[in-house]
Amino acid sequence: MIPFVRDIRFEYGQVDQVSPLIRRVVADNPGPFTYTGTGTYIVGRGRTAVIDPGPALDAHLAAILAATRGETISHIFVTHSHLDHSPLARPLAEATGATIYGCALGAGGPEDGPPMEAGDDDGFVPDVSVCAGARIDGPGWTIEAIPTPGHTSNHVCYALLEENALFSGDHIMGWSTTVISPPDGDMGAYYDSLDRVQARGFATLWPTHGPPVTEVSPFIDAYRAHRRDRERQIREQLAAGRTRIKDMVPAMYAAVDPRLHPAAARSVLAHMLHMVRAGEVQAAGEPGLDSDYRLA
Repeated sequence: MIPFVRDIRFEYGQVDQVSPLIRRVVADNPGPFTYTGTGTYIVGRGRTAVIDPGPALDAHLAAILAATRGETISHIFVTHSHLDHSPLARPLAEATGATIYGCALGAGGPEDGPPMEAGDDDGFVPDVSVCAGARIDGPGWTIEAIPTPGHTSNHVCYALLEENALFSGDHIMGWSTTVISPPDGDMGAYYDSLDRVQARGFATLWPTHGPPVTEVSPFIDAYRAHRRDRERQIREQLAAGRTRIKDMVPAMYAAVDPRLHPAAARSVLAHMLHMVRAGEVQAAGEPGLDSDYRLA
């Protein structure tokens, strides 16, 4: 069982000091994939950095500017180009003169069916690419960009070295598991990224949605074990004669909000593609959502 943390106290549009160097403003965009909304983080005092400015909401832009009145926003860091994370980056940069850091989305290909989550911000282009990682210094703070593909191919987490903390975007969230949606999402890359983060020994994770994770290593262990258990369930479904993903999902996700079943199907597909590459499962033809599968 994943020891989820879901207790978060805030008011939309208000800024809260959540650690010595970190403030948070939550956007009013709650939903089944965003939980209570996008948590935008402000790092430092005087000359500040903003992590995940969020959706294109005028009220949220005004709240960020109000929270930093009398200060300078010099850096904007974007974890990935989903519509609940990156669209406000350019308006915020235009209002402040800040430089945008992130990784542009590659050509992963279209999804087979309705888009999951908030969808892609196709127009996102950072001023400075950190796809390969980077280290950026500010007054009293140091941010390290850590590539963490898996949830998306362009996902980047940002470490705040002074607090041994990680802004984990959607890579690791305390309130829920992360959607891995092919073709851009990749389960194998996700496992590798989990290992990379765990090896760093961070004291705190600050996801973009929900409260922080403070028992980091056990939480990642449980996150990984949950994914491995899904693969066990897939093998059981195949052994029971259910050869299509659409027949597996209602049984595997019986306790999950049915609104999330389409996303769950894409997560099962991500597992299936990983298992096909590993030689555990075979597909009849090209593996996809509607393919027939069997144990190898």
